[in-house]
Amino acid sequence: MKKMVRSLLSVSLIGLALAGCGTNAPKEQANTGAGAATPAPAPKGEPTQLVISTWGFSDDFFKKEIYAPFEKEHNVKIVLDTGNNADRLNKVRQGTSNVDLIYLSDYYAQQGIDAGVFEKIDRSRIPNLNDIYDMAKAPLGQDYGPAYTIAQLGIAYNPKATGGKELKSWSDLWSPELAKKLTMPNITGTTGPMILDAASRVAGSTQFNEDQAFAKLKDLNKSVVKYYGQTSEFVNMFAQGEIAAGPIMEMYVKDLKAAVPETKFITPTEGGYAIMNTVNIVKGSKNKQLAEDFINYHLSKEVQEKVAKAKVDSPVNTKLQLTGADTQGITYGADTVNKLIKLDMKLVNQNLKAWIDRFNKQVAQ
Repeated sequence: MKKMVRSLLSVSLIGLALAGCGTNAPKEQANTGAGAATPAPAPKGEPTQLVISTWGFSDDFFKKEIYAPFEKEHNVKIVLDTGNNADRLNKVRQGTSNVDLIYLSDYYAQQGIDAGVFEKIDRSRIPNLNDIYDMAKAPLGQDYGPAYTIAQLGIAYNPKATGGKELKSWSDLWSPELAKKLTMPNITGTTGPMILDAASRVAGSTQFNEDQAFAKLKDLNKSVVKYYGQTSEFVNMFAQGEIAAGPIMEMYVKDLKAAVPETKFITPTEGGYAIMNTVNIVKGSKNKQLAEDFINYHLSKEVQEKVAKAKVDSPVNTKLQLTGADTQGITYGADTVNKLIKLDMKLVNQNLKAWIDRFNKQVAQ
C-alpha cells in the first residue's frame, strides 16, 4: 500500500512539473520578441501604467481615438499629466513626476536634452521613423525623439482691412498699409525667435544678423497694436477688426476664417518657419520599450490620418495621401514641408535670454 501511494505521489509531482513547464513556455516565447519593433500584446491582468506628459488640447479626441486603441492592444492604462511646455518640463527637471513620455515643442525639448533628462531612444524599435519626413526624424539629434507633427508659421491677413494690398513676403509686414493694424508674436513665445530671423532676412542678411534684425523690428514697432502671447489674443483682435494681419501658425487659420471668412494665409516667398512638436522618453522610465511602442504607434499612417482629418495636428507620415478638404487648415505635403525654414534650437536656447532683454529695451517701448 505504501509503495502504491509513493508511486501515485511521484506521478502527481511529475505532472505538476510538466504543467509548470507548460505555463512558462508561452512567457518565454513572448519575451524573445521584447526587443522587436512590434512586441506581442501584453498578457492580460493588471494593466501597465504609462504616464504621458502633454498639453491637454483636444483631450476627448485623443482619449477616444488615440489612447483607447493602444490601451486595449497593449493592456495599458494611460495617465495624463497636462499643462504648458515650461511647467511640465520643470516638473521633469525637478524629479517631481513619474512621467514616462513627454510631448514638447522643439525649443523646450532642446532644453530637456541640455538638462540631461531624456533617455536615448532605440530607433530600431520605431520602424515608422522610416516613413516620416526627413526633417522630422531627428530634429534634435539621433539619440532623441522625433517630431510627430510639423506646422508652419506664415502670415494671415484680412484683404478688406489692408486696403486691397496682397501680402506675399515677410517684408510686406513693414508696408504702410499695415500701420497700426499689425500684431506680432512676443519674443518669449515659441515663434518669437522666428520673427527675429525673418527680420534679419528682410534686412538683406543671408546669415542671421542680430543687430540688423533688431533694427528692423524697432522700425516695425510703430505699426504693432500688440505683441500676442496666446493665439486666442490674435483671433479676438482679428475678429473685432483691431488688426488686419500678423504671423500665425497655419493650424489656427480655421479659427480666423470662422470669424472672418475672407481670411487669407500665405507662406511668405522667403519661406515659412517649421514649428515641430516632439516626443521623448524621460530618463529613468521603467516603461522605456512600451514608450517606444507608443512613439511608433503615433507615427503610424493610421494614427497620423486620424489626427490630420480631425484637424488636430499636421501629419509627418509620408505614406499618408490626403486630398480636397482634408488638406485644408493643416501643413501638408512634401513640397510644403521641405521648403520650411528650421531654426537651430541650440543657438536659440543659448541666446534667448539676451534676445528677450534686448527686445524689451530696444523694440517694445
